[in-house]
Amino acid sequence: MGSNIYAFELPTTGSLSFSDHISNGLDIYTTQISGATQARANLRAVLKESRHTDGDKDYLRLVKTLEEYLPYLYAIVNCLESRDVMSTQEPVFSWRTTLSAQLFNNSPRLSLPSLSAELVFTLVTYGFALSNLARLNVAALGSYERERGISDVERKAKDEKLGFAVAQFCKASGIFEHVSTVALSDAEQTPSWKSIRVRPPELSKEVTSALSKLALAAAQALAIRKLLTKSSYDNTVASGPPFPASHPSPALLAKLHLEASALYASAESLLRIPASRKHDMEVTEPLLLFARDGAALHGALARKWLGADAGVHDALGVSVGFLAVAKRDLEALRDGNARPGGSGGTKEEMRDGRRERRERIAAEAEDAARLLRQFKQINDSVSFLPVPSPAELQAAVPAGRLAVAIKAFAAPLPAFGPGSVEYTRKHADTLDVEDRESSFTSDEQQSMRNPASKPTYAGAGSYF
Repeated sequence: MGSNIYAFELPTTGSLSFSDHISNGLDIYTTQISGATQARANLRAVLKESRHTDGDKDYLRLVKTLEEYLPYLYAIVNCLESRDVMSTQEPVFSWRTTLSAQLFNNSPRLSLPSLSAELVFTLVTYGFALSNLARLNVAALGSYERERGISDVERKAKDEKLGFAVAQFCKASGIFEHVSTVALSDAEQTPSWKSIRVRPPELSKEVTSALSKLALAAAQALAIRKLLTKSSYDNTVASGPPFPASHPSPALLAKLHLEASALYASAESLLRIPASRKHDMEVTEPLLLFARDGAALHGALARKWLGADAGVHDALGVSVGFLAVAKRDLEALRDGNARPGGSGGTKEEMRDGRRERRERIAAEAEDAARLLRQFKQINDSVSFLPVPSPAELQAAVPAGRLAVAIKAFAAPLPAFGPGSVEYTRKHADTLDVEDRESSFTSDEQQSMRNPASKPTYAGAGSYF
């Protein structure tokens, strides 16, 4: 069930040799700079292969390749800043933007004369790869919580895999947030950044912040699913009105869905900002629709659970009001699913995603209708409580609640140069030698530095 997770189209990049753009001075880092070029070439090859691969892609290999390249990239950035190496000419990096709205769905290739842009695109691609890897893992699980023959051991094992996908999305969210708040802010301080005249969405603080929220919303949605797996299985085996004993609190589920809805809504607002700027590319429509539909779906599910919670606490008028709204909104989402959008990726992924999503929404709409029938019948025959107005219902909606947290991104240790393990060790050794020398008197230090002046005969330095 990866249908409610966006499948990001991966970018590709052109070739570049760092040694063509960097003067290594005393040739201290010749081997390491060559290694950086090789690591980038490996990344280019994996991205190119992925773009031309139909069906499931090897996202795990891409993640590992990115994790091998990033330490080299940070090393070059640090060495240039510390002047351990010098730039002979500004490198121009070629990247294909996949978040921009273009005619005929043609992702344009951009020339970016900035090492900062290279770092941003690499980190954004890292976030895409983690998100797509988590999506693929979730899809492989299927609807295991509704399988009658699954054992508790098997279900718990798949729960752990679902939890791993949650962790991957939290990690991706942290990467996108780091790009938005740190990497792009640092990039804006570099002279070469100003030469980028038309900015793709990948280089927008608002868009990368939106991507962070979308990844966190995906983690939140999967956390809700994980919370419900035991009760979903129990309900499949022996359903009972209205919920099995293992069912989590409807009030808690409502708050979790409300937070997911708020994350999607905030992401959509941020994604629409580049369209208002003269020199920024607009964001692709499928991503905008996905964010909008995510907000609507989780908003409807939140009202379903608010209605269920009110029903089990005998506030039947409120229950009927919320459930009627949820049923209406879910049916509207179900019937509006024929239009394009709703998921990124290949045409096959989009088609399969729309089908799975339609099936899920249809099931949720039927569940809301079932609960509405149950509680309305009781209210109409026993309680006779008034149904609040839409404004009164809205006033009764509580604040949302997060079940997950962003995993803050920590830049990897540079592969060489300032900040690297080897550089730090050598620096520490140098300081240690200096500390030892400082413990001697000035005459002793002079003797240590100039062994030839050290007395070597008996009575040397003694005068009679």
